[in-house]
Amino acid sequence: MAETLVFNLDDLSDNTLWDMWVRGEVEDLLDLPYEGIRVEIIGGQIVVSPAPTVAHAGILTDISTALTTAPSRDRDVPWVPTQVVNLWRETAGKSAIPDLVVLAADVLKAAANADAFGLSPDEIEMVVEVTSPGNSEQDRPPTSGRRLAEPNKWSRYAQVEIPYYLLVDRSPKEAKTTLYCIPDRSTGAYLHRESWEFGETIQLPEPFNVEIETRRWQPWKK
Repeated sequence: MAETLVFNLDDLSDNTLWDMWVRGEVEDLLDLPYEGIRVEIIGGQIVVSPAPTVAHAGILTDISTALTTAPSRDRDVPWVPTQVVNLWRETAGKSAIPDLVVLAADVLKAAANADAFGLSPDEIEMVVEVTSPGNSEQDRPPTSGRRLAEPNKWSRYAQVEIPYYLLVDRSPKEAKTTLYCIPDRSTGAYLHRESWEFGETIQLPEPFNVEIETRRWQPWKK
């Protein structure tokens, strides 16, 4: 599977689709003969993405390593990153699987001990997404002047008030990382951002106080 697939299933209600997603039945419904895929409910659609490339995964490893080894981190609230975890909001019937989530160590431990299906937005301090050619529009802010019929990931994360969203945009036209913060629930938008070009050192502010080197990061091949 080399590209992202989007399915519109208008004959299924949001609640039915949500229940199927929780039970892990959406893949069977779509009859997808693939392993290592990611299935999400975004903007009223089922979005199926392939496993990440090596370069994509390497960026996530760099971010995870920086967060877990930084000597200046707040030891009172140790932040831990974890990859490919269900982020869900049951009351809204919506789901997403961020590339990476960052949360307090005790929160992750409690969720693991409870064998939780996923994490709720209020348990997460930061989400991280790395763009791919087939789904970059889901990860970025909506293009200026363009109104989406349904919120994309960027808008959803703001709507559920996840405090920080780190977006690594590997498009050759962008090649930069942006940290979004101050989410506004009513507009589904982040009100502040700070960006770093590939090659520059990312400076995550408090409560993380972490530096992330990006010298090895490269745009995807055209």
